[in-house]
Amino acid sequence: MKTHYQILIIGAGTAGIMTAAQLKKKDSSLDIALVDPATDHYYQPAWTLVGAGAYDKKKTIKPMASLIPPGVTWIKEAVTGFDAEHHAITTTQTGTLTYEYLVVCPGLVNDYSLIEGLAEAVEQGVVCSNYIDPEYTWKQLQAFQGGTAIFTQPSTPIKCGGAPQKIMYLACDYFKKKGINTKTKVYFPMPGSVIFGVKKIADTLLKVIDRYQIDFMPLHNPIRIDAAAKIAYFKPTNAQDNHCFVTSDDQQTQVLADGVVAMPFDFLHLAPPQTAPKFVQTSNLVNAAGWLDVNHHSLQHNKYKNIFGLGDVAGLPTAKTGAAIRKQVPVVVDNLMRLLQNQEASNTDYNGYSSCPLVTGYGKMVLAEFNYKNEFIPDPKLKQMLVFSSHKEHWRLWMLKKHLLPYLYWSKMMKGEQV
Repeated sequence: MKTHYQILIIGAGTAGIMTAAQLKKKDSSLDIALVDPATDHYYQPAWTLVGAGAYDKKKTIKPMASLIPPGVTWIKEAVTGFDAEHHAITTTQTGTLTYEYLVVCPGLVNDYSLIEGLAEAVEQGVVCSNYIDPEYTWKQLQAFQGGTAIFTQPSTPIKCGGAPQKIMYLACDYFKKKGINTKTKVYFPMPGSVIFGVKKIADTLLKVIDRYQIDFMPLHNPIRIDAAAKIAYFKPTNAQDNHCFVTSDDQQTQVLADGVVAMPFDFLHLAPPQTAPKFVQTSNLVNAAGWLDVNHHSLQHNKYKNIFGLGDVAGLPTAKTGAAIRKQVPVVVDNLMRLLQNQEASNTDYNGYSSCPLVTGYGKMVLAEFNYKNEFIPDPKLKQMLVFSSHKEHWRLWMLKKHLLPYLYWSKMMKGEQV
């Protein structure tokens, strides 16, 4: 088997496939290999809708073989380590693979160990999560007959930081349609201090929170799940914010001596803590926080100039979303082409763009588009859809989320077209 490639790409997710496809469109003669053991490729943005019974999970899955760009070698193995000094990586079967240029985009992984008891709670079905099994979330929502429902997220960066809110809003809408909203109390404890970092979006979401009568609890970090007793424990990051809450069964939650808040629940949806894959974390390619250490604007590694990183694994101060990748890939591709022509990787056009389609109920959505400065930067193309205020709820944005975005993903983005 061939072991040396002009360009090696680790990860055949959104970032890897798009990068390979766009590179091939630039120059079909490029010698490119994608390294990824997965047999299926998932369109995960739709899992929010799957978890609310509004989308078929089967439509989010395609065989990986059908998406590998023509002329690109697919190495169906897992990466185990890096030797950047010698332009090499190691894999589970072949061993050493060498490269001239390396693109690192393996995504991130769930790490249940960062919340005590989470692994057991997931295994026992006490906790549901769209990040793990959205079909189980829908099953649990259907079985729920009222009580205390908690939606929460960890202090680590996660895929689409708004996703834990989306399923909460859909659940609240579902509870109303089901007629159990009057006997349900919904809580949203989260580590952050604000509902969303972009003020225009936050203003809209606070109205949604009020509409559903959700008890929003900022600065509360989930630290432990007691699956047997069905109690979730939260550590406030600001002691002054401690206060007691009354759950639907009139059992007052406890504030323990160390400030930890213990909350009984009947339904719990949790986004698990997420980290870079182990082989990335243990390498010398990461920053102090454990994410790939790349330039925030060129996506070039800060130490190794023939390495680029993008997607969820990259240490960038913006949301980890497919929309961010859509803007990152052209910059990486352009910089690689420059290096191949013995020029500097001088494209620094990535401004931190990311987008979060915030579904606020069945048939309603807000579209948050922003940059490193958390400035609201709506796409002018939205006006073609007759959407002039995307920071407000709109049914056309729901149609964009449910129908147009999946089409653009499979038919355009995965084919190397810029959208």
